[in-house]
Amino acid sequence: MLNFSLSPEQKAIQKEAREFALKELLPVAWEYDQREETPMHILHKAYDAGLVNGDIPKAYGGKGYGVLDGVVATEELSAVCPGLATSIFDNSLGMEPLILCDNETAKQKYLTTITRDRKFFAFATSEPTMGSDVSSLRCMAKPDGDDYILNGTKFWITNGGIADYVTVFATVDPKSAHQGICAFVVETNWKGVSAGRHMPKFGQRGSNTTAINLKDVRVPKENVIAPPGQGFALAMRTFARTRPSIGAFAVGAARSAMEFAIDYAKKRRAFGSKIVNFQAIQFKIAEMYQKVETSRLLIWKAAWEADNGMDPNVSASVSKLYATEAAFEVVDQALQVMGGYGYTRFFPIEKLLRDTRLFRIYEGTSEVQRMILAGHALGSYQPVMPSLEDLPIHNRNDFDDVDVETAPAVWRCRMCGYVHFAEAPPKECPYCFFPASAFKEIERP
Repeated sequence: MLNFSLSPEQKAIQKEAREFALKELLPVAWEYDQREETPMHILHKAYDAGLVNGDIPKAYGGKGYGVLDGVVATEELSAVCPGLATSIFDNSLGMEPLILCDNETAKQKYLTTITRDRKFFAFATSEPTMGSDVSSLRCMAKPDGDDYILNGTKFWITNGGIADYVTVFATVDPKSAHQGICAFVVETNWKGVSAGRHMPKFGQRGSNTTAINLKDVRVPKENVIAPPGQGFALAMRTFARTRPSIGAFAVGAARSAMEFAIDYAKKRRAFGSKIVNFQAIQFKIAEMYQKVETSRLLIWKAAWEADNGMDPNVSASVSKLYATEAAFEVVDQALQVMGGYGYTRFFPIEKLLRDTRLFRIYEGTSEVQRMILAGHALGSYQPVMPSLEDLPIHNRNDFDDVDVETAPAVWRCRMCGYVHFAEAPPKECPYCFFPASAFKEIERP
């Protein structure tokens, strides 16, 4: 039986995240967006409040939170500032490949350290010449005994300039596509590792984003979390568990935009009435509300599948695609409700619009999600209905001049669907003129 109620523990997580967001993030969100800086003291407070690293398994000193626990907290943080929420969440993304891998030595070393110390973990697949196409990596991993030597540049790395550790995906052979991809835990203080300048961005300016350059970086064998040929699968398993969180970012931002629009509409007067009384405004609010609610349900479904040991890949793509595109529509309509005031920097809508635009790009663009879903629908999806050519005769009234029960055989044109009663199909279809070979004998109704 389905149950959409949060547990008491999850409600406590939600309450804690909401209170932290309102108390700590809300007063500084716009300031650091304008300064294009990441407030480290806020990240440290989030760390101390237990809002970072909650998904580390209990065996390594963590709280063992599931994916659903994480998306509940993420929505609350993003409702105040998607940019700061991204930097707070990034430890979960950076650590997920480590949590999923089989390298127990690396888990013991890094996961236990992170639970004890204020350490930050980044995730690095993207490069200057590739983003969502993980199979086209160019960052080289050259075997050197049991170690590897890394050379290349990773790009668009959230928290790249402040991280202590980075999960790096590289390849032993760019020509081998996904077959050559491997993954490593790299410490940013190692020789040859350097971070670029913080990238100036359209939105999410309070989240640190840099390149990470690797020059002859030696990675010891104990830091290999996916050998060649296993890195691509590890990246995909990671995204399947983290994409619902991107949807949760979108829901949080959309929810706040909707709330601001409602607040404005209840107070703004035009043509002798509060604009909330106008049906046009009410319809906009209704559309916003249904998109927020639908998005959250899709995200919770994907998170629930991940927590229950199912393959969440398809649901994760559905939730990310819908929630991120719906969020941009919601925020845009909220700005429309607020008119010129929404367009100014005096109110938070323009920031939410800028911040929300990114969700359709990172961790797999909307186009990539459509490719995943099309591949599923056209490939592994199992239909319930029979094929068109195997459908039973659906309207006996069409055959009043035919004794269906005594007809020697029944034939259907596979091109246009015409049904013919005779021992053999006609030489050509009387409707579409395809030859007898286009007909298939079907079961008598």
